[in-house]
This record gives sequence, C-alpha cells and structure tokens, in this order.
Amino acid sequence: MSDEELTVVHVVRHGEVHNPGGVLYGRTPGYHLSELGRQMADRVAEHLAGRDIRYVVASPLERAQETAEPIAASHGVELATDGRLIEAANIFEGKTFGVGDGALRNPRNWKYLVNPFKPSWGEPYVDQVVRMTAALAAARDAARGHEAVCVSHQLPIWIVRSYAERRRLWHDPRKRQCTLASLTSFTYEGDRIVSVGYSEPAIDLVPPHLRAGAKPVPGGQKAFGA
Repeated sequence: MSDEELTVVHVVRHGEVHNPGGVLYGRTPGYHLSELGRQMADRVAEHLAGRDIRYVVASPLERAQETAEPIAASHGVELATDGRLIEAANIFEGKTFGVGDGALRNPRNWKYLVNPFKPSWGEPYVDQVVRMTAALAAARDAARGHEAVCVSHQLPIWIVRSYAERRRLWHDPRKRQCTLASLTSFTYEGDRIVSVGYSEPAIDLVPPHLRAGAKPVPGGQKAFGA
C-alpha cells in the first residue's frame, strides 16, 4: 500500500454561454455566461463548498473565469489564470457550423475536414494532451494533499480524460461525457493519476438538447491499476 498523499484536481466545464447567433465561438473573446450559466456556476460552487479546495484556476476566456469566480470566493482563495486550460483552437471560430448549413456548405472549407484523427480543422489532440496534463499537474502541485479546481472547456477536458483512461483521442463529438458545469475529477497518488470520476451537479439546469450523449460512469469513478 502506497503512503504517497492523495490530491484531487476537479476539472470543471464552464456554464452556458450567451450566444444568440449560434456561432462556434472557440477562443474568440467577449462571450460571457448567460443568466442560466451563472446559475450553473453558483450550483457548482455550492456542490464544492464542503470540499478541501486550496487552489482555483481557470482558462483566460470570460466564460471560464465567470464560472470559477463563485468557486474561488466560496473557499476564500484568489482566482488564478492558466492559458493552458484554454479552448482548443478551431479554423471555424466565428462561423456557424453544421451538416448542410453554415461553414460546411462552403467547398473552400472541405480541405479542413480531411483528417479527423489529428484533427485537420484545429489544434492537434496530442497538443491538447500536453498542455492540459501540464496545467493539471501545476494545479496538483499547488494543492498537494488537498484539492484544486481547474475551469476549462469541453474538448480539452474530454481529450485529457481520454488520455488518462487510455482511450483513443479521436472520437464522435456527440458522445463526449462533459456536460455544461460538469466535473471531471482526477485523483493523484503522488504524481500519478489513480482514478477519474465524473459528476453533474447542475444537470437539472442543463437544457436536454445540451446534455452529454454518454451515460455517467457507474459509481461515478474509474480506478486504474498499478
């Protein structure tokens, strides 16, 4: 039995964003939480209120900062910013995106869709793994023996979880288990991830069409062997 201390890093996806135009906002600045999104952020803060959280950090984008603020405030810690938690870069930022409409109707964009395994339309999955694992490790180090919260975005969270759970990185976006205001929680024994948990404290606030397609992990946690 290892005597190394346990540290938990909760990675929170931001709440709902005010986006009446329905564009793929990506890293574009100026997109804030909607009123519902702020309710989601408050719900997450309430859910984490009794936890031993010593460090809270967020992506520099407004929606992540606004989701993190009530969490940091409830634990009396200063909110930090880490650019490695930012949304994945995407060539279609600022455009509407879908099959049969928006950017996909334009043949000039088809060249960006040739390689779903990289992917060819945006930041490579392996690059997301590198920056996200580094950001989580920094949060772990800042909260050794306690708990930390990182607020990030759906795709980077799903990719780093897939890497930790030893799954392939390319995937069907409709099956990501990372609902708005959800928590993907990584437990470290020393420097090693030993389990991953998932929870949805604000699921009753999430509109049905925005909920993750995948079902929750049985028991809420997946543990790894040595």
